[in-house]
Amino acid sequence: MNMFAGWYRALGFMDASSHSGRRTFITNAARKISTVGGNLRDVQLLAGHTDLSTTQRYIKGSDLAQRRIVDLI
Repeated sequence: MNMFAGWYRALGFMDASSHSGRRTFITNAARKISTVGGNLRDVQLLAGHTDLSTTQRYIKGSDLAQRRIVDLI
């Protein structure tokens, strides 16, 4: 059994893993990076990915954010 999976299960988190934590971090960083003057390249470097397309696969989209962008336009 994966050590992280065991810890998460003991805490009551279902379907969580060390990888899901990484995915959450990358998604949140991508959503907030522009507020500190950064961009997706900075998130890529934080994630340790060689290729930006790898980082992009980790980023979960947001329907609400998409609606807000359209409303701004």
